Amino acid sequence: MAAARKRTLSGFEDVIDGKTTFFKDSSEKIHISALVLARGGSKGIPLKNIKVLAGVPLIGWVLRAAVDSKQFDSVWVSTDHDNIEKVAKAWGAQVHRRSPEVSKDSSSSLDTIQEFARLNPEVNVICHIQATSPCLHPFHLKEALELITNQGFTSVFAVARQHHFRWQEVKKGGSVATKPMNIDPSNRPRRQDWDGELCENGSFYIHTRATIEEGLQGGKWAYYEMLPEYSVDIDVDIDWPVAEQRVLRFGYFGLDKPEVVRLLLCNVSGCLTDGRVLISASEEETISVNTRDTMGIRMLQREGVEVILISSNEDLTKALADKLSQRTGCEVRQLGKDIQGEAKAMMVDRDLDWKKVAYMGNDAPDVDCLNLAGLSAVPRDAPVVAINAAKYSCHSAAGRGAVREFSEHILLLKKKAKSQMEQDRIHRQAF
Repeated sequence: MAAARKRTLSGFEDVIDGKTTFFKDSSEKIHISALVLARGGSKGIPLKNIKVLAGVPLIGWVLRAAVDSKQFDSVWVSTDHDNIEKVAKAWGAQVHRRSPEVSKDSSSSLDTIQEFARLNPEVNVICHIQATSPCLHPFHLKEALELITNQGFTSVFAVARQHHFRWQEVKKGGSVATKPMNIDPSNRPRRQDWDGELCENGSFYIHTRATIEEGLQGGKWAYYEMLPEYSVDIDVDIDWPVAEQRVLRFGYFGLDKPEVVRLLLCNVSGCLTDGRVLISASEEETISVNTRDTMGIRMLQREGVEVILISSNEDLTKALADKLSQRTGCEVRQLGKDIQGEAKAMMVDRDLDWKKVAYMGNDAPDVDCLNLAGLSAVPRDAPVVAINAAKYSCHSAAGRGAVREFSEHILLLKKKAKSQMEQDRIHRQAF
């Protein structure tokens, strides 16, 4: 009886007459890293990796899933671009500044991963997560990693089931007939009678260090199947608005369950308006408000969300505040320097916590409230300091539909939260 024992990442592996048995050694700690490759030179969409998708930079979706999975000893973004580095750090990742040698158009993902492995010798397992897979959830990563840590596989990759009939490609203009690749045309199966085929969906690839050093040759491979609704690939889904709708429905929004917003605090200057105050020859001050934004406010009010417009005394005279309140049907509060403290007082009066409050700001004084609010947003033209603090970045600029856009986002998440609560109720009644 031939027998051999070798140490693996998860303990020991015994091979006896071709049969493999694994023995877990929990005393040995392994270092598992998540690595997102985000080169700045995207040919299709410029700086695609940080382009805002449903209010979040594209890499933000996968970084949030990686961090919240609590499966990784370190989370990294490999990039050659300063702006991508800033966004990566804002979303909780460390940055591997890749060398020029692996930043070329001809450089492969494996080249960059091998460089990262050489520079980080403490890492035993690398989970290469594709930035273009924004519907990734923490449970996907947890379950896939268990195939490495508990079952002894050396490589795991994500797949999705597809039901496509494939035919052999032939040259145009020729007389060669095509042939079926995976069906019998005389006995074409119905979709429900055919299991389909498993195809890589590109969400992630997990490898041990040894497998990476060997150029992904050999080892023990396994696939992890994801449902098709989670398999959004921005490299394929060129239509960005379509991808956004998919992400809003199936994306991962954080550890907390979606909350039903009860109150929106919205800055007047720099959010509802573009920040300009027009002064006439008679010294009369006027501001411009977009009807799309006022309609967004009414949409929230009809769904039971209270909207309070906030402003400083310097930004808005009492006469303008009264006129704006009459026009929008909202209370207009003129606040001092302690915005957070006054916002907290309004919440106490309504018996609310930050999770049930949405906040729309546009500059440094708003950062604390943007961080604390359950939902927060900034217009497209807000300064970087505010953008980094917000949970949603609008496509629209201040005074040009940003409030309407954020209102629609709030209502969409409100609908999603109610749907989830209804599903939970149905589930509880079933048992």
